[in-house]
Amino acid sequence: MYWFVKVTDPLIRSEWRSTGIGLGSVVDLRVEGRRSGIYRRTLLTLLVDGDRWFLGHPNGAVSWTRNLEAAGTAEIAFRRQAPVHVRARLLEPGEERDRVFGTFGQHPFPANVVYRLALAHIRAVGVYFAIEPATA
Repeated sequence: MYWFVKVTDPLIRSEWRSTGIGLGSVVDLRVEGRRSGIYRRTLLTLLVDGDRWFLGHPNGAVSWTRNLEAAGTAEIAFRRQAPVHVRARLLEPGEERDRVFGTFGQHPFPANVVYRLALAHIRAVGVYFAIEPATA
């Protein structure tokens, strides 16, 4: 499934920029590469629980999660809005991380269904961050 998302990224990104229909609360994460120092962009669903924001990957650590953990900060851009500088904190197993799993309905279809079906796997290996706007 992630191969398909990667291959179709240019189409998804174009749709996100133009109308955003069906893409819910997708944001563009821009984070500095931990080795290269080059900023990388990834479209992700910003999961919201009350006033808390979360980003993560259900299959464990991947390049962008490693970069975000190393940098501790990033920018997220909402469609057609200026980027917001944010701080990221890796969530350890526990109550706060468990709150993320209740937000999976916010993912665009079909990810919302797949993530709910794979909940046990995601609880075991998923990597999630609490995100908050950084103050100057």
